[in-house]
Amino acid sequence: MAISTLYVRIAGASLLLAVLAGCGSIGERQKQEDAEWAATAPVEQQKAPPPDGSIYHDMQNLELFNDPRAHRVGDILTINLVEAMQASKKSETTTAKTDKNTINAPEVLGHTLSVKGGNTADSNLNSANSFDGAGSSTQSNQLTGEFTVTVSQRLSNGNLMVRGEKWLTINQGQELIRLSGIVRPEDIEQDNSVDSTRVADARITYTGRGVLNSANQQGWLARFFNSKWMPY
Repeated sequence: MAISTLYVRIAGASLLLAVLAGCGSIGERQKQEDAEWAATAPVEQQKAPPPDGSIYHDMQNLELFNDPRAHRVGDILTINLVEAMQASKKSETTTAKTDKNTINAPEVLGHTLSVKGGNTADSNLNSANSFDGAGSSTQSNQLTGEFTVTVSQRLSNGNLMVRGEKWLTINQGQELIRLSGIVRPEDIEQDNSVDSTRVADARITYTGRGVLNSANQQGWLARFFNSKWMPY
């Protein structure tokens, strides 16, 4: 009885650890994403001197005839989100194999070996194997809209590193969109915008937090039965 009680306690403790791991995985992933995003924050720019009544300062930008498109650290750039990706995969496998062997009855002293009833002791071996498998997978993603980012760094070749985030709070939920990547100045349109398909090394995150997001997630027990810890 003591041994069975010990097994029950060990099983209960293992289940509790698995549940805690499943509950904490989502929170840890969100914290890791926030930490990575904060680590790539742009360097604070030098502040302009306070006004002293002078008409001209060397820290001011009097670019009357310059291109208004983003090209410096701190400039704002509009990203047109035109992400649409589709992927599909299908596979089918069919195999079949049939074996048939006949072994004649042996002869002993010139007489064929027979069994009861006078029948010869012939034997037949038959085997048949078949396999039929099929699988298919389809995935479709789409993200459209406009999103404004800031130039965080200008690379030596003139390309611009951009990053930005946007929080939208609706009732009891929050929607978060983040974007970072590299933009070529040649790809920026006259209205100071660029399509997201032109952003190199793009990292786009669109997620939700709060009550609405929690309602769309599985419970801790369902996550346990769908995790790798479930042996069946």
